[in-house]
Amino acid sequence: MNDMIISTIDTIILDVPIRRPHKFSILTIEAQSLLLVRVTTTEGVVGIGEGVVPGGPWWGGESIEGMKALIDRYLTPLLVGQDLSRVGYLGRKLDRMIAGAEFAKAAVEMALWDACGKGYGLPVYQLLGGSHRDRLPVTWALGAEPADVVIEEAQQKLDAGEHRSFKLKMGSGRPADDVARVTAVADALAGRADLAVDLNGSWDVLTAERYLPELAAAGIGLIEQPVPRWDVAAMARLADLLTIPVMADESLRTPHDAVQLCTSGAADVLAVKLAKGGGISNVLAVGAVADAFGVPCYGGTTIESSIGTAASLHAFCAMPSLTAGTELFGTLLLSDDIVVDPVVFKDGFLHLPTGPGLGIEIDEDQIARYARTS
Repeated sequence: MNDMIISTIDTIILDVPIRRPHKFSILTIEAQSLLLVRVTTTEGVVGIGEGVVPGGPWWGGESIEGMKALIDRYLTPLLVGQDLSRVGYLGRKLDRMIAGAEFAKAAVEMALWDACGKGYGLPVYQLLGGSHRDRLPVTWALGAEPADVVIEEAQQKLDAGEHRSFKLKMGSGRPADDVARVTAVADALAGRADLAVDLNGSWDVLTAERYLPELAAAGIGLIEQPVPRWDVAAMARLADLLTIPVMADESLRTPHDAVQLCTSGAADVLAVKLAKGGGISNVLAVGAVADAFGVPCYGGTTIESSIGTAASLHAFCAMPSLTAGTELFGTLLLSDDIVVDPVVFKDGFLHLPTGPGLGIEIDEDQIARYARTS
């Protein structure tokens, strides 16, 4: 199709407040920065993508500001003039020419898929082979605050019928105190909710071997990334030790990582995210590896707006191996959105958009409101 030639790529940084402070293992955020990417074709079709990092470069090594500079200066010249319909090829081209930078590449690739879907008049999930499901359950993430604060928040979500699955952040305090805090939460919610914990790689293997069995005994149903991402051998030791699943997040970015984790028995579940995986195409490749090994995937978040959440829904609903649930709570944590009609969350599920491309439309007034001016 001659009208699917990339003409321009534009980026803008947005800063959107969140509903309450969100505490990770080493920092707390009170707003989320987003990088809006617009890909325009010579015929005027506009595709939208979103770059997101969870609270800055501590997690994945990239920042919103760095992503913008990389896209404007290096990725854009590689793509302008190219045939938009060849999204897979263009993604491979970026991987060959730009090392790493998965978060930046994911933002651009998302916009390419959106524009491609709009050009063909099809939703992205149909371009990916069709959907295996039309909705996904959403786990709510609880921060590393004191037990009474966490319990109150979880009970409010349960009483409202919004969530029955929760993930608690750990790793910001002394291990013994952290375990006591989580045990108190587990006792208070016993029989009412499924619980997981995420350590963001903050413990060493000896600490993990000492304390993780206590969490399993307390009723925690899943352990996410207890040790640093490079220590795959320790992940395998812990997966063998525990009677509950161990999930890899920071240890997993590429399909090659997925092969290593699966062959070494280092992960019972693989957490996939569009941002850390470098985009939809690479995440689908990780899903194919997981499917071959019979390992379920879990849909993670980097606290996206409806743009990134819609893209995740299209990818995750097209993945046969995405059977372990999701935590696509980004739009629920943000105090506002930047699209005309946000993604639909109802009865604990996010529903797959069915319009062309990602099925969302940006709100220009909201973009102007939250655009960074300096």
